[in-house]
Amino acid sequence: MAVSTLKKSRIRAGLFRKKLAELVDASQALVTGKRTFLNISSFQVLAMFRRGLFYSFLSIYLRFFLGLSVTETTFFATFPMILNVLFQTFVWGAVSDRFQLRRTLIILGEISAAISTSLVWYIHTLPASNHAAGYAVIFGLSIVEIFWSMSNVGWSALVSDLYPEHKRAGIQGRLSSIGAIGRMIGVWVGGLVYDGLSQYYEGWGFENGLLFFIASGVMIVSTIPMFFVPEGGVRRDAGGLRPQSRAKITISRGFLIFLLAMIFINFGRNSVAVIKSQYLSLDVGFNVSSSVLSYIVNTASVAIFVVGFSIRKLSNRFKDEILLLVGAVISIIYLSGFVLAENLSLIFISNFLAGASDVIILASSYSYVSRLIPPEKRGKQFALFNATLFLSWGIPGTLITGPIVDQLIKSGATEIFSYKMSFLTAATLVFIGALISLYLIQMNRRARATQR
Repeated sequence: MAVSTLKKSRIRAGLFRKKLAELVDASQALVTGKRTFLNISSFQVLAMFRRGLFYSFLSIYLRFFLGLSVTETTFFATFPMILNVLFQTFVWGAVSDRFQLRRTLIILGEISAAISTSLVWYIHTLPASNHAAGYAVIFGLSIVEIFWSMSNVGWSALVSDLYPEHKRAGIQGRLSSIGAIGRMIGVWVGGLVYDGLSQYYEGWGFENGLLFFIASGVMIVSTIPMFFVPEGGVRRDAGGLRPQSRAKITISRGFLIFLLAMIFINFGRNSVAVIKSQYLSLDVGFNVSSSVLSYIVNTASVAIFVVGFSIRKLSNRFKDEILLLVGAVISIIYLSGFVLAENLSLIFISNFLAGASDVIILASSYSYVSRLIPPEKRGKQFALFNATLFLSWGIPGTLITGPIVDQLIKSGATEIFSYKMSFLTAATLVFIGALISLYLIQMNRRARATQR
């Protein structure tokens, strides 16, 4: 009897120690997870601060200070983004998959981009003409984008490495909301620096290099929290890829249809990203100052902040494909608002919807595609997914909306009408993408019905 009681006591003690160890491990994992999220969100805040600071006013600088045409101003997004996608797909994506590097690529990419961004300012001061200076900025930023492409592909793969499928949409939403804070501050600071606190002239911040130097400094500082984030990547067996993953490496039909939908949705909504600030700054139109423009831009940031924290609940309730379709519809409404707007009130509302659609499309599309890509191929296949976004910042502006504005103006149309037609064209492209998304939803429903 005593032996039996002693044995039971030892068993209970063993179970208690096991349970205690599990609780300690869970507690440590929770703390580690919070610390990791704090670090990647710190990076996100600084990255979005830099983008809002620099790119919100660069189009105006190229168009109205350096004298480039509307189509030429889109080159600063087109040429850099082409190099970004090429290097993501054929260089850094392959390196990431081969060596399973994520964090390292982010850190090296940001530091290299920081150094080269300051050099771009110096080089653009050398040409005698403003027109040549504009092209110096464009080609200089193209080189910078090669380094940023390291950071881009590393970031996309890292988030999927660190978080399971059911959390990714929520994580992207929270990161978007946190990043929106940085973007709002960046846009506000950029508006102040662009004209030297209204003490100098429009374009002063770029011409004298202050915006370039601030952006470079922020890039370097943003790498600090990344040193405390796990490297990421997935483990391999002695034979290379894990056996259960080999069958998933080929690109599926659903993945290709999804990429096609994203091409139209992203190309549509971002085809006016470069010319939007020009449209609002027209002397014959709204004629907004840099400070008022910063307020308009930040309505989108407010929407990103608000909607981003709701994405997790929405993704738990609706499928990613449905959310993507909703985001596309909201984007069509926002673009239509810019076509119909006769006062700034509708512009503010439309730009708020633009921010809401951005975060919904980003979170839902990322969550959806992350389930289609096998872990060992996250470098190359995320590069393909990223291409639909990064190319959309320049190519549709250069080939579609920019030429529409220039050609209509040359034919005698007013500037206001010409810009509005570009927004209408952008809405049409998103509508086509929405139809493809609807087809994808129907295809998935038929596939699930067949499995039953």
